[in-house]
Amino acid sequence: MKQLFDHCDHSLYSNGMTFLRQPMVRDIAHIESDVVVLGLPFDLATSGRPGARLGPDAIRRASVHLAWEGKRYPWQFALWDKISLHDAGDFTYPVGDPEYFTAQLELAAEQILHQGKALLGLGGDHFVTLPLLRAHQKIHGKMALVHFDAHTDTYSQGSRYDHGTMFFHAPREGLICPEHSIQLGIRTEFEQSNHGFAVVDAMQANDMDAQTIAEQIKARVGELPVYLTFDIDCLDPAFAPGTGTPVCGGLSSDKVLKILRALQGINIVGMDVVEVSPSYDQSELTSIAAATIAYELLHLWAIRHK
Repeated sequence: MKQLFDHCDHSLYSNGMTFLRQPMVRDIAHIESDVVVLGLPFDLATSGRPGARLGPDAIRRASVHLAWEGKRYPWQFALWDKISLHDAGDFTYPVGDPEYFTAQLELAAEQILHQGKALLGLGGDHFVTLPLLRAHQKIHGKMALVHFDAHTDTYSQGSRYDHGTMFFHAPREGLICPEHSIQLGIRTEFEQSNHGFAVVDAMQANDMDAQTIAEQIKARVGELPVYLTFDIDCLDPAFAPGTGTPVCGGLSSDKVLKILRALQGINIVGMDVVEVSPSYDQSELTSIAAATIAYELLHLWAIRHK
């Protein structure tokens, strides 16, 4: 019987949908773990199509399709030989209370980081990055931001809880250094005269090779601690239709994976993948892309820290 259950652990359709089938642990204070995955089922700051609160579950389910590889191709090491990872489930909060969510997520993330563990956040709309940045800044100081997105999210006219304003507030709170930060895949309007961040827009990125883009990122961030946030709408809707604010003309999943793999060596200290809205997805395309990107980020973290 034990053999039967061991075999089921590798099934693509059985239950136990943690991220990459790693152990689920609610009390993370008493475990030895390098990285903790935390789902962030929040979409109260969404301006477009809703549903990103269901993103963490969809990403976890899609990740099962990746978990069978002993060594993720084309990486030359098995991730679980280098790091331990636990899935802490979803961060819970009173329904409809963004103020509580924001304050308590910052506190929860800070507690994880104080234990010497890294954090991989699965969104949720992109607003979740702001409380995560606040927590990371308390541990790592001012950081460089590497931001993949169709939008700059630097808009000043939004409300306190708006997934388009995080990177207007973050520099003003001293969380990130715009002069060492870079945004990639941008293809919507922003104020260019006093933007502060370096930008490789989607048209440029689609015409450049991945290695050149990665070299620009590395030159920009230097040796600063890096927070990498990936809004799935950076990808063209052909590759990621299941998101709240899709914009044509984005990057391919192939281009994005090549860029990420070429970033080996950056001092990545925090990471998230956000804005998966599964009700608008087709054949789990968006969820699989998000799970794959999150998996790649774990390899980047392992290369630097382990």
